[in-house]
Parts: sequence; C-alpha cells; structure tokens
Amino acid sequence: MSKLPLIATVLILAAGADVALAQDMDKTAKRGAAAYRLCAACHSLHPGVHLSGPSLADMWGRRAATLSDFGRYTDALKKSDIVWDETTLYAWIADPQVMVPGTTMTFRGIENGKTREDLVAFLRLALAPNGAAKVVKEGLIPAGMARGQIPADLSSVGSNQRITEIRHCGDGYHVTTADGAKFPFWETNVRLKVDTSPRGPRSGEPVLHRSGMVGDRVSIIFSSLAELRQSIAEKC
Repeated sequence: MSKLPLIATVLILAAGADVALAQDMDKTAKRGAAAYRLCAACHSLHPGVHLSGPSLADMWGRRAATLSDFGRYTDALKKSDIVWDETTLYAWIADPQVMVPGTTMTFRGIENGKTREDLVAFLRLALAPNGAAKVVKEGLIPAGMARGQIPADLSSVGSNQRITEIRHCGDGYHVTTADGAKFPFWETNVRLKVDTSPRGPRSGEPVLHRSGMVGDRVSIIFSSLAELRQSIAEKC
C-alpha cells in the first residue's frame, strides 16, 4: 500500500484542525472585543494617547509601568515586575487590587472566567504592534473604541462656554461667558480642572462645562495651572 494517500490524509486532517482552531480563536476574540468596552472608558489602543489610564499600544510582552510618557503609575505597580501576557492579564482583569495591592486602578474586576479568557484573547491581538489598526480592520471594534473615550475638544467651543470672568463671593462662583451671560453657582457644585492637552481650552479662554441632571454641576476648565491661579478673583 502506498504511503502517499496516508500522508495526504494526515495533511488534510491537520489543515482542517488548524482552520477549526483559527475559527474558534476568531470567535473568542470577537466575544472579547465586546468585553473590551469596559477598558475603552479609560484606555486607548493608540500610541501616546493617554486617558485616565495609559495607552495599551504595544503592551503585550512589556513590563508593567514602563511607558516613559505616562507619569501617573503608582509605586506599587512600578515595583511589581509584572510582564503583560495571558497569565498576568487574566489575573489583573479578575481583580487589580488583589494582584497589586495599592494600585489606583478603579476597576472592580470581571468575575466570569470565560469572559476573562475571551478578553485576554482580544487583548493579545489589540496589544500587539499595530494592534489598533488590526482589530479595527478585522471589524472587532470600531475606530472610536480603539481611540478610547477621549474628552471633547475644548479648543473651539462656542461663546456660551468660553469664560471671560470668574468671581468667588461668599459660597458661590459667579461666571461670565463670552456671549455676555452671567451665572451664579454654589461653590460645592463647581469643579476646577486643568486640561493641558491639545484638546484643552485655548490659553486665556477657560471653558464652562455643565453636567448633572439639571445642569447645576459644572466644571471650569483651564489651559494650565498658572491660568487657574490667576483667573479667579475674590470679589463680591
């Protein structure tokens, strides 16, 4: 009996197994892409785009807390010697506080082990070199999710948001916007923020941003800390 038919059969079976494995991995990554929505609120897959958390670009196989352009790592994470791979990410996603006590990552973790496996399968693709482009091209996540939930561009807001004067008097802030409107806000409802990124306010033009169910919670956002210090007058 010729060995050629047997060899051909083995090759066909092996190829079929590879195809089945690839299809299974593809389904796993797709499920993981849905779970990745939890990560996109704080992380971007684009290099150098840091949000509440650091960019995840090219992080697969990298030691934790080693991005030179991200300055908000905790000492606990810096000292952890973690290298991001299937095992460490699976544990981290379960509960960051348990894995690295003292981390400030405010993520409660994913209890379901299968969901964590799916998410890690997706991250293996997304955190590889040029991962953002790959997962978007393959239709796993939209381009907007790969960028992360980047705050709105405040450099070109309308006159109803550009602030021309801020006074603090008693228990309130009194704000005048470029369209001439004047607003009194209870000081407890006002958050003073700084956004030094290219998306932040233009120099000398702080921005008023409303939130809360009735718009009574507001943020006043400055282009620098120096501007914040100089822009508020104690005056009644």
